[in-house]
Amino acid sequence: MEQLVHSAWSMIPFGLMLLMIAIGPLVAEHWWEKNANKLIISLLLGIPTAVCLIMGGMVHELEHQLFNDYVPFIILLLALFVITGGIHISGDIKAKPWVNTTFLGLGWLLASIMGTTGAAMLLIRPLLTTNQQRDYKVHTVLFFIALCANCGGLLTPLGDPPLFMLFLRGAEFTWFMSMWPQWLFTGGILMLIYFALDTYYYKKENWVALSADAREHVPMRLGGRINFLYLVGVVLSVAFINSGLIPAMGEENAPLWLKYLREIVLLSLTFLSLYTTKKKVRFELNKFSWGPIVEVAVLFLGIFTTMTPALAYLNANAASLGLTDIWQFYYSTGLLSSFLDNTPTAVAFHSVATGLTPDQIASFGGSIVAGIPEILLKAICLGSVFFGAMTYIGNGPNFMVKAIAEENGIKMPSFFGYMLKFSLVVLLPVYILVQLIFL
Repeated sequence: MEQLVHSAWSMIPFGLMLLMIAIGPLVAEHWWEKNANKLIISLLLGIPTAVCLIMGGMVHELEHQLFNDYVPFIILLLALFVITGGIHISGDIKAKPWVNTTFLGLGWLLASIMGTTGAAMLLIRPLLTTNQQRDYKVHTVLFFIALCANCGGLLTPLGDPPLFMLFLRGAEFTWFMSMWPQWLFTGGILMLIYFALDTYYYKKENWVALSADAREHVPMRLGGRINFLYLVGVVLSVAFINSGLIPAMGEENAPLWLKYLREIVLLSLTFLSLYTTKKKVRFELNKFSWGPIVEVAVLFLGIFTTMTPALAYLNANAASLGLTDIWQFYYSTGLLSSFLDNTPTAVAFHSVATGLTPDQIASFGGSIVAGIPEILLKAICLGSVFFGAMTYIGNGPNFMVKAIAEENGIKMPSFFGYMLKFSLVVLLPVYILVQLIFL
């Protein structure tokens, strides 16, 4: 059994788990949309893996994966999901190109503070309401997915789940802000392209529709504002309540309340948000439901369990995998993040980087962050966050934004249409420029 959990065969459950997440929505949409069925898949793959790990002497690794990674990960997402779900923006203003670009820019800025999911869910409905009289609006949703649901969340561990996992592995909270040049470059180019494209389409709009848009003006209003205070609490909790600043939290014999002090504070902020936000704002205006966070919880239970032997294998065999250049880590992370979930992808390539030989690590130069060369960590972060926008399944908010747009009568491109008409022709060239200039 010990030989099995340390062999390449141990990666099969992890691969099957990611494969189900990738193809489930495409080949069995109605069956897959039920969270109970997702839980069945997680248990069918996770339980045998856990048994093999226990019998193979990897109990400590399994415990670390579930209690040090999965629990903090889910509690942070729960806090962001509930708190941002209590904020509502309403109104209908003129859908001019500069207004739409401002919407996208605001989402891009907020993504690093409230997470890509929170920012996307906060702004997608008012953006669609603002553009309801326009005929050409598919491009607006596509750029919204790229900027708000993905690329904007690069500057903090709160921005995108893979960054939080790398934060748990030793990267400091403020280190992620060092990627501001790549964040600014990518966001700036995409917004310039969008503004030019939206200006072109705006000139093609029917003047009757534009006249109606000008008449049906409703000032923007903000509901659930107290949740911004809780959001500040989340940022401060992640930044300052950790073993780096409070060493006692990382001690093996530390009491549970101290080990999970950050999670206790985050849960407290979550309950405060639920208690103090008006039900009308959360449940009627925002159409809040627990389904999305339950989906994340059940899927990642299977992911984190099956990931354990896979990470051990990748770490032990990293030197022989042939990943020796920065660009290889960037594009490999990006490719898998496009078609699989970007969180386990980032963790997997971090594990590969930690398993490189001392000579390979020394060849990259620079400082060591989270146990690997800093430049490799940047490549993994950029690849996982940016390339999550390459397909609808690259990052969780992508499908959610697509579904909301279709509910509002917008005919979105198919899975492959999205790639052929948008991500391969607009996003990929920008991402190649990022690699050529910064990596």
